[in-house]
Amino acid sequence: MKNIFVAGHRGMVGSAIVRQLSQDSNVNVLTRSRVELDLSNQQAVTEFFDANRIDEVYLAAAKVGGIIANSTYPADFIYENLMIQCNIIHSAHLSGIQKLLFLGSSCIYPKLAAQPMAEDALLTGVLEPTNEPYAVAKIAGIKLCESYNRQHGRDYRSVMPTNLYGPHDNFHSENSHVIPALVRRFHEAKENGDTQVVAWGSGKPMREFLHVDDMAAASIYVMNLANDIYQANTEPMLSHINVGTGVDCTIQELVETVARVVGFKGDVVFDASKPDGAPRKLMNVSRLKSLGWEYTYSLERGLASAYEWFLTNQDTFRKA
Repeated sequence: MKNIFVAGHRGMVGSAIVRQLSQDSNVNVLTRSRVELDLSNQQAVTEFFDANRIDEVYLAAAKVGGIIANSTYPADFIYENLMIQCNIIHSAHLSGIQKLLFLGSSCIYPKLAAQPMAEDALLTGVLEPTNEPYAVAKIAGIKLCESYNRQHGRDYRSVMPTNLYGPHDNFHSENSHVIPALVRRFHEAKENGDTQVVAWGSGKPMREFLHVDDMAAASIYVMNLANDIYQANTEPMLSHINVGTGVDCTIQELVETVARVVGFKGDVVFDASKPDGAPRKLMNVSRLKSLGWEYTYSLERGLASAYEWFLTNQDTFRKA
């Protein structure tokens, strides 16, 4: 029986990893809530690892938020994420744990990185200012893993996902990301009998989206790759792997697909006076493809899954 600790099991990605690992009868999944274990407390994390026999770690825990939160609390975002990462990675090493997977973010890449963004774009330019502290923490997580590998011979790997969505997403009315925000907006418009929904921007920017169950599957796949295969397809100081579909769509296409999945029959109007953001953000996933993994959820199928979960759990969002 393999004991696997999933840090951040209540988040969207962590919960998806737990769901998939739990299907393996040879795996015992260990989790701890924030009340049970403060991951930013070095002593608490060290004692947890000392008290439990752990074979592998999935580091999906992080302090996350949208543009407003990142801009308002930059010190919190860099400090808490650095502490979580340092405590878990160092404690895993001290406990003799050989295998760990760190989950990062596509925001590690420069603001003006060439599209699609390949792994070697890391540290080649200026980051997006609004989430720079969070991105710096995630870059540090990659380099922590690489440094423990180089100095101590560990097998600590990193994966960088594109925009994620799916079950356990944040559907808050004000601080959710684009897909959950659209799902909720179109659902409420349908329920209210509205004849029109206004979407921000021109609809022309292009974005890539990955269902969280695909992200969990990719994470487990990368973790379980034979070490010689992993090393043959990465570099000691450029070891992270992009995870995505390698396919993007316009925001207009996304909006129209969400409306169709939700069943909204009214008109969609784009307010071009609102900001568009970057014209394109697409991940280069050739490294992951060469390792033998590809996504399975089409956008429409994935959105249907997200909407089904929203409908089942919408009572928890009514006051949010």
